[in-house]
Amino acid sequence: MKYIAKFAFTAVLTAASLIASAQIKMTQSQKLKIAEMAVNEYYVDTVNEEKLVEDAIRGMLNELDPHSSYSTPEETKDLNEPLDGNFSGIGIQFNMKNDTLYVLQTIAGGPSERVGIVAGDRIIAANDTAIAGVKMKNSDIMKRLRGPKGTKVEVTVLRRNQPEPIRFRITRDDIPLFSVDAAYMIDSKTGYIRLSRFAKTSYDEVMDAATKLKKQGMKQLIFDISDNGGGYLEIATQIANEFLDKDQLIVYTEGRRSPRHEERANGHGKFRDIDLVVVVNQYSASASEILSGAIQDWDRGVVVGRRTFGKGLVQRPFPFPDGSMIRLTISRYYTPSGRCIQKPYGKNHEEYSMDIYNRYTSGELYSADSIHFSDSLKVTTLRNQRTIYGGGGIMPDIFVPIDTTEYSKYYRDIVAKGVLNQYIIDYVDKNRTAIKATYGNFNDYNAKFQISDEMLENLKANALNDSIGFNQKDFDTSKSLICDIMKALIARDIFDNADYYKVMNHRNKLVAEALAVINDKQRYKTIISSQKKQ
Repeated sequence: MKYIAKFAFTAVLTAASLIASAQIKMTQSQKLKIAEMAVNEYYVDTVNEEKLVEDAIRGMLNELDPHSSYSTPEETKDLNEPLDGNFSGIGIQFNMKNDTLYVLQTIAGGPSERVGIVAGDRIIAANDTAIAGVKMKNSDIMKRLRGPKGTKVEVTVLRRNQPEPIRFRITRDDIPLFSVDAAYMIDSKTGYIRLSRFAKTSYDEVMDAATKLKKQGMKQLIFDISDNGGGYLEIATQIANEFLDKDQLIVYTEGRRSPRHEERANGHGKFRDIDLVVVVNQYSASASEILSGAIQDWDRGVVVGRRTFGKGLVQRPFPFPDGSMIRLTISRYYTPSGRCIQKPYGKNHEEYSMDIYNRYTSGELYSADSIHFSDSLKVTTLRNQRTIYGGGGIMPDIFVPIDTTEYSKYYRDIVAKGVLNQYIIDYVDKNRTAIKATYGNFNDYNAKFQISDEMLENLKANALNDSIGFNQKDFDTSKSLICDIMKALIARDIFDNADYYKVMNHRNKLVAEALAVINDKQRYKTIISSQKKQ
């Protein structure tokens, strides 16, 4: 076989030589294939052919736009998992505490809960392989705990007040990944939904959340997609459909080899008549911009926040048999008014990746007056002919500057080094039972629980142990913010993930502005009907 392969390759080289001598035109794909074969067969040292080909693919894609990319089989799986809506595993949320896997929560009805694992347990081994005290990466731990549905894994657990380790045999099962981070009534008539990504299950999650809120008296909705980096285009159009009237254009895509394709509302949306505010920021991208762009273009609601990321390119996956994949940009998407939301690429990919940082340094995130649009990018909304702009992201109807008044170097360091989060894990571990006994539910906790001076002193001591020097001025600047984050993290670990946002949203300037405008009917109507940009 090796002789045959060498003979075939020699034949290819001979043919290439004859083509060259006869000056017959060779296709570029033939040229690339011969180059790869020549390097692999004749290069002076042994080469890794797999890496050689992967690097060649990455090099080609790097000459295109910033969003065309190649991923290995493992990278492809990691990319798809958050959008697929589930994976197979044991069903826990965990963090690392002193080099030990600490169970924050078990997924309700999941495999771990069914066998009796509880929050606060420490998993020290999986299938007799130690995962504690060996400085194992989180990704390696997950590989040992995750696996095909129906397979089993034996874990060894240390439990507080139990003298001996406990062994559990867990049968892996499908574990849902939720994209609705929070859904609750923010006041007696206003529903609030926060969506973290547009995954396969997101439409069903949003509809389920909105239906429940409507039963609780929701008359108007704040839809928060700040920090939402996007996901599936079709999920964004399904959600937008629920707010728009029949035949209203949601989005269209078009490319060199991709003819114009339109998505329009079918007229059966369940929330076409409620007042709507969409919250965005500089990290809202792609599918988030499809949704917010459609709402703004049709004067359907008010968009609040900061200019969105500006990703208006559509990628099509080209999978390989080994599980690797190319994601190739095949078209651009446009809002109903014809705006292309894709921001300029710049001179290179590095310049493109620096765009958000440049918004900080230019002052754009602090003042709307720092944002300047060319008249050539001016368009009007489709119902009330308000002036809006294309050319890179969705500019909100109401600009909310980023608030850094409570930020300090001390706050940055205790968060970035994980000191604050680690302290909360320790605190909850020691006080979980007492907190649950004292506060029967989240509402009781939220009303009565306060961060004590003792807790703050312990946090400072932990920071000093991690070489973070104490600074009184910085601490005073950030104290209120630190206390709220601590309270929110405890609520998340003791009660529910959504309770984190219930604690923090009272200080969220984006949400506060959204609530203010949706409760001021005259202002709300003026914004979406005025021809002057608000």
